[in-house]
Amino acid sequence: MNSWDAGLAGLLVGTMGVSLLSNALVLLCLLHSADIRRQAPALFTLNLTCGNLLCTVVNMPLTLAGVVAQRPPAGDRLCRLAAFLDTFLAANSMLSMAALSIDRWVAVVFPLSYRAKMRLRDAALMVAYTWLHALTFPAAALALSWLGFHQLYASCTLCSRRPDERLRFAVFTGAFHALSFLLSFIVLCCTYCKVLKVARFHCKRIDVITMQTLVLLVDIHPSVRERCLEEQKRRRQRATKKISTFIGTFLVCFAPYVITRLVELSSAVPISSHWGVLSKCLAYSKAASDPFVYSLLRHQYRKSCKEILNRVLHRRSLRSSGLTGDSHSQNILPVSE
Repeated sequence: MNSWDAGLAGLLVGTMGVSLLSNALVLLCLLHSADIRRQAPALFTLNLTCGNLLCTVVNMPLTLAGVVAQRPPAGDRLCRLAAFLDTFLAANSMLSMAALSIDRWVAVVFPLSYRAKMRLRDAALMVAYTWLHALTFPAAALALSWLGFHQLYASCTLCSRRPDERLRFAVFTGAFHALSFLLSFIVLCCTYCKVLKVARFHCKRIDVITMQTLVLLVDIHPSVRERCLEEQKRRRQRATKKISTFIGTFLVCFAPYVITRLVELSSAVPISSHWGVLSKCLAYSKAASDPFVYSLLRHQYRKSCKEILNRVLHRRSLRSSGLTGDSHSQNILPVSE
């Protein structure tokens, strides 16, 4: 194993560690907080988190073994199962992000009717459609024997070894990525552009009120005026940064792998195996970044994490104080003579 392979293996191990810990923490927050569970986005987050964990414990270790051994990491049946999961989980992850963006769009554009438009039942129906949509392509690939170990990506995924099926496989691969990656990207752009438009409109209204107030308050201290103007600037940038993060992480993680899969269909362009594995690692890195982008940096999840940490520390302090009290009572017992 050369230095490139060692570096890719280290990247996979790091991605696995971060993904496992962060997604497990999201699940703990969902189990701990009833307020989070009552909200419709919790179903989308739960679906995304469970898929990320499944990818972390099944697909990533097999890809790591493929990188290290430079051969199929498992038997044919297990590899087909892993390839089925890889295809399903990739589509499910993309569609879950699209569902979360639709939820944000409804919440921002229709705030007064959000609870009526986005109930838990509606969220469950969206998750059910996500599963049905994501299961369609791996089921078809399984029936056509297009699942197995792909040497270019050192992983069990979509592949076809028969030259006579090249055109059919190319059409299938293009349709899969068009109805998963491209569809989700279009939904993300449309919904978040609407959200950004509404956010900027509200910022302009707040800015007008702020400037009118500053004009009326003649005796206001200059430092207070500067803080108001700085907050006004941060308010305008906050929504743009969040939406850029949502769309940017989606593109950075998934686009290289999808483009590589499409370019691979053209035999005229050679692709390095190192780049193939790196693009697969970038796709896996979405499982590690999702908990921070969609969950752990939000106020409710941070609050839940603090409560979980305080509960753990409180139990430890009670145990340590109990052990100290027992040892102290044993030391002061009177000696009977």
